[in-house]
Amino acid sequence: MLQKLRCGLVLLVCLLFLSDAARCAAVEGGSRRLVSPQLLEHANLEIVWDNELPIKKGESLERLVLLDNRIYAFSDRNYIVSLNREEGIFVFSRPVAPVGYAVLGLELYQNRVLSIIGERLVEIDPETGKELGSEYLGIGVTCPAVRNSSYFYLGGTDRRLRALRAADKVKVFEVAAENDSMISSIVADERFVVFATDAGNVISIRPDAPWRLWQFEAEGGVVGPIVRDRESLFFASEDTNVYKLNVLTGEFVWRYEAAAVLDTAPRVTREVVYQYVSDSGLTAIDKRSGKFKWKLEEGVDLLAESDGKAYVITKIGTLVVMDNERAKRLYTVNFAGVSRYVTNVADSKIYIADDAGRIACLRPIK
Repeated sequence: MLQKLRCGLVLLVCLLFLSDAARCAAVEGGSRRLVSPQLLEHANLEIVWDNELPIKKGESLERLVLLDNRIYAFSDRNYIVSLNREEGIFVFSRPVAPVGYAVLGLELYQNRVLSIIGERLVEIDPETGKELGSEYLGIGVTCPAVRNSSYFYLGGTDRRLRALRAADKVKVFEVAAENDSMISSIVADERFVVFATDAGNVISIRPDAPWRLWQFEAEGGVVGPIVRDRESLFFASEDTNVYKLNVLTGEFVWRYEAAAVLDTAPRVTREVVYQYVSDSGLTAIDKRSGKFKWKLEEGVDLLAESDGKAYVITKIGTLVVMDNERAKRLYTVNFAGVSRYVTNVADSKIYIADDAGRIACLRPIK
C-alpha cells in the first residue's frame, strides 16, 4: 500500500512538472518576438516595446496609421485598435465600420480624428474611439477629408471639391478643375486650400471661396497625397517626375526625373525626399536641390530616419540601414516576419507588425 502511494505521488509530481513545462512553453510561444533582439543589435537597434493586438482567428492586420502620439491598427474586418506609440499601451479597440465598408483616411484635427466611412464623414474621439459626429454625404469621396478651423474639404466622385462649414456641415461652396478631372489629394490651412487631380492639375484657392490663387500643371496625374512640409509641397506624378513647389505662390522649385511612371507619394524628412519607383527600388533625393543621392534596388519604403541614416524596408524581407551622406549600405537585418509597417517622419522610432497582430516599436541605440 505504501509503495502504491509513493508511486502515485511520483506520478503526480511528474504530471505537474510536465503541465508546468507545457504552460511555460505555450507562454513563450505566444510571446515570441517579431524580430530577434540579437539580430537588431547588429544594426544598432533595440526594442522599445512589443505587444499583441486582439486579432481574432480568421482576421488579419491590414494597415497601420500614425497620428500624433497614437498608432492605429486596422484589421481586414474594420476593427480598430489604438495604442500609445511611446509605450505600446492600448488606448481603445472597437469596430469602426461594418465589414466590407471602405474606410478612407484617418486625419487628426485638434482633438478629433476624421475619416470617411462609406459615404459618411465621421469624427472620432481619439481617447475612447466613440463617434462624436457623423454626416451622410450622399456621394462617394476620392481622397481623405481635411479641415481647418472653419471648413471641411472633400473631393467627390462627381469631380467637385466641396467646402462644408465646420459648425453644421452645410455646404458653402464647390469648385472643380477646368478640365473636370478627378481630385486625388487635398491640403488645407487657414490661408489656402490646395487640391491635385488625376490630370496633373495642382490648384490653390482661397479657403472661404472658390477663387483661384495659383495653378501648376504637371504632364501626368498626381498620384498619392500631396505632402506639405512647411512652405513647400512635394508630390509624384505619372509623368515620371517628383516635384517641389512653393505652397504660397505655386512657384516651381525643382523636379526629379525618376525615368518610370510613379504610383506612390514621396516620403519627406528634414533633409531627404524618398521616392519608391516600381521595378527600380527606393531613391533618395536631396530635399533642397532635388539632386540624386542614392538608390536601393530592393528598397520599398522608408520606415524612419535618424542621424543621417535611413531605415528602409525591402521587398526581400530585410531591413537595410543606409548612410545618406556616403550613399552607403551599413547594415542588413532579417525582417522576414514583418508584413505591415508605417512610415514615421516625426522621429527615429520604427513601427512594424505582422498579419497576426504582433506589433513592435524599435529605435536606434544612442
